[in-house]
Amino acid sequence: MNSNSTPHPIVTDSLPPWQEILANTIRTTDKLCRLLEIDRQALPDTHPLVRQFPVRVPAPYLAKIKKGDPEDPLLQQVFPDIAEANEAPGYSADPLQESAHNPQPGILHKYKGRALLIATSSCAVHCRYCFRRHFPYSDNPPGKEGWKTSLDYIRQDTSIQEVIFSGGDPLTLPDSYLQWYLYEISTIPHVTRIRLHTRLPVMIPQRINKRLCELLENSRFQTILVLHSNHPQELDDETNSACQALKAAGVTLLNQSVLLKGVNDDADTLIRLSERLFAGGVMPYYLHLMDRVEGGAHFTVSDYDAGRLLAAMQQNLPGYLVPKLVREEPGEKSKTVLL
Repeated sequence: MNSNSTPHPIVTDSLPPWQEILANTIRTTDKLCRLLEIDRQALPDTHPLVRQFPVRVPAPYLAKIKKGDPEDPLLQQVFPDIAEANEAPGYSADPLQESAHNPQPGILHKYKGRALLIATSSCAVHCRYCFRRHFPYSDNPPGKEGWKTSLDYIRQDTSIQEVIFSGGDPLTLPDSYLQWYLYEISTIPHVTRIRLHTRLPVMIPQRINKRLCELLENSRFQTILVLHSNHPQELDDETNSACQALKAAGVTLLNQSVLLKGVNDDADTLIRLSERLFAGGVMPYYLHLMDRVEGGAHFTVSDYDAGRLLAAMQQNLPGYLVPKLVREEPGEKSKTVLL
């Protein structure tokens, strides 16, 4: 338990409940274009790719996108572009071969000492480069009965020290569900760390409320939250306040970004992202080469260009602000670091 008594700086009384924001996300390209005052060709909402992976953008994130700019880097991440329909060799629906590491519904177990819980299929946003956009969530149904089976798997494998909450986005779950989860895992003595992978502090910073912070602060675990921010424009005052609230609760904050063509494949952008993350109390950790997911080929940055960007970051930042440039290779026992 963390004894830090610093008051949590997030005050949400005057804001709509985060659940209401989540429920009212933008779900059509027409509305997205109208609200942002842009004219841009997109896959229609009736296209099979969009029906399978529909538009989803919450209002706080929409407010960070520049109106009238069809090339805005935040817009690129959520806009269903016609390029998604292009077939590309080497790109697949399961680029990390996760089906081979799904020993039972709700569990992904790829790396020694860590197991990943598919806590939910829900996300606050649908990032168009998402490597799980084709994931068979129907075969990994959420719900307490399914979760109990997942927890039994973790209970029986004493090598698992860290439980990773993923999905979907685990912070789309209500606090009551997270409380239940944390309590149940607390009864498994060999688990010492909890890790949360989430975009909610960026997408809906109001989600980082007092109750959530208290749940994390009062658990017996070392807790790590991995923010998924790809561009400095995403890190406004509200997101920084959410991060400060989490830090006050004793949570270790890391960031992993995905290197995306047309979004952040620019040295100045990546340098500003690292600086802004650190100013908000978040350590840059990973810069991922994009997983080769079907529908995302137009975001790909070559290894050569990625190496040049890393070199520019090394020349302009102290070492602790330079994230590791990595690729995830199916079947490997860890991330592959590219130097």
